Amino acid sequence: MNIILDKLDSKNIMSAKLWIEDGSRNDPKDKKGIHQLLSSTMLRGCGPYNNKEIAEIVENCGANLNCDTYEDGLLISLKCVETDAYKLLPLIGWMITKPILQIDQFELEKDLTIKAIKRQKESTYQLAFDGWRKMVYGDGPYGHDPLGSIDDINKINKEHILPIASSLIHRKKNLVISGKFPINLKNYIENTIEFKGISNHNKAFKNINKIETPSEQRSSICTRSLNTKQVILLLGKATIRYDNKSDILLRLLSCYLGYGMSSLLFKVLREKYGVVYEAGIYHPIREQQTPFIMHASTSEEKGIITLQLLKECWEKVINSEISPDELELVKIKYRGQMAHSLQSISQRAEHKAHLLGIGLTKDHDEEILQRLESITSKEIKDAANRYLKNPLLSVCSNKEVIRKIFKDWKA
Repeated sequence: MNIILDKLDSKNIMSAKLWIEDGSRNDPKDKKGIHQLLSSTMLRGCGPYNNKEIAEIVENCGANLNCDTYEDGLLISLKCVETDAYKLLPLIGWMITKPILQIDQFELEKDLTIKAIKRQKESTYQLAFDGWRKMVYGDGPYGHDPLGSIDDINKINKEHILPIASSLIHRKKNLVISGKFPINLKNYIENTIEFKGISNHNKAFKNINKIETPSEQRSSICTRSLNTKQVILLLGKATIRYDNKSDILLRLLSCYLGYGMSSLLFKVLREKYGVVYEAGIYHPIREQQTPFIMHASTSEEKGIITLQLLKECWEKVINSEISPDELELVKIKYRGQMAHSLQSISQRAEHKAHLLGIGLTKDHDEEILQRLESITSKEIKDAANRYLKNPLLSVCSNKEVIRKIFKDWKA
């Protein structure tokens, strides 16, 4: 286990983030959601403590302890005062080495997960995104939400999660602790019984699933018909890994298209034409094929023109270079965006743990900021040409709007 200490003057508060490689992308194809069930059940008993005892320990310290599932990994998060570090950090060790996984707690988490999936499906945007994701990634590792599917969750039992739980000790792990913490904390973690064995295992864990885009793209449009007057449009591509040298060029494009009131989408869709309720860019950090998506919500009367404007904005970044003034503003936005995302000790710890978890160095951000100055508009346009041609569309609306949009898209 790689341990990084990031000492800051945070008035006796520390944040610990442990990133464990391979999250929902490593769910077996017929057990989507198994990592989500494991991560949530680990919190409900580990080592010598049952569910109530863990809750009492954490609550009596006024601390927060969580475990979340992402596509690329599991993230255990602890936030507490410095003086409680030795009392609470062992819980993280027990979660990995000796999760209890009581059957009643496991069944409770299954029920809660199913309810969360049902709530998620009430979101029109989520339905549109699920359609886009399925169209782009198919049954591959990025083709489903970390929560999984209701059918698969119902089929998973405790025996299925035991080998997944046992694999955690062998997976690569990066623990980042930011803020104010005891001087000898690293030595304590490496030698305490709760973490015994973890530090000696940091092998690459073999993925069950291979990341790949479906070889046969049957259609460039996905539709979902609902009884609604709202129109949700998602236009995007699966692009490149976050560690690709061209990734920063697409990050700058994200800022240009969707960050702030000076962004292209805001100026065109909101200020000039006033056709949308909301518009933006979804471009997360991914270890493999990162989605780059323009999204907009509008009314049924303005669905066609909104789609046309989205396509024009998409074509603009492919066919023309942004001006020197726009480029300078985009670079300022990117620096601001990065600074804003690292304001708290929890944000700093999580970001560093995430970067290390996907194979980058803790100095990656500094390297990017140094490179930022020399990036040209031509480089950005070339990246757009290389990675953003032939986007795919997902639409959620009523049947009549979908019929019109489908006809316009195929024209």
